[in-house]
Amino acid sequence: MKPVAALAAAGGASWFVAALVVDQRTGIEILFGMLGPLAATSATWVIAERIYRQRVEALTTVMATAFVAKIVFFGAYLAIMILLLRFRPVPFVVSFTSYFIGLYLMEALYLRRLFSERSR
Repeated sequence: MKPVAALAAAGGASWFVAALVVDQRTGIEILFGMLGPLAATSATWVIAERIYRQRVEALTTVMATAFVAKIVFFGAYLAIMILLLRFRPVPFVVSFTSYFIGLYLMEALYLRRLFSERSR
């Protein structure tokens, strides 16, 4: 669970700093740009860690299924944020893209560490 806390802390701290320098509307758009990738990386980490520790041979299938689920989730998430909530595309998409890259990089590094534990 420590990686999930680290993902949330990194996202929350960076959002807080960004929210201090932008107007309130942009701060909210940045927040929601972070929440989608944070939810996806946190869920993926929890599932991957549990499967890896219980049934490592099932991990590839689970991760492939999660990938398809995340495609659907992100498509719906982006549509809801931009079309229904009417967030401005530039601040929201820049935030979403930045957090997507950063949080998935963190998750990849945590996965690498998890996988290296077994090889030792």
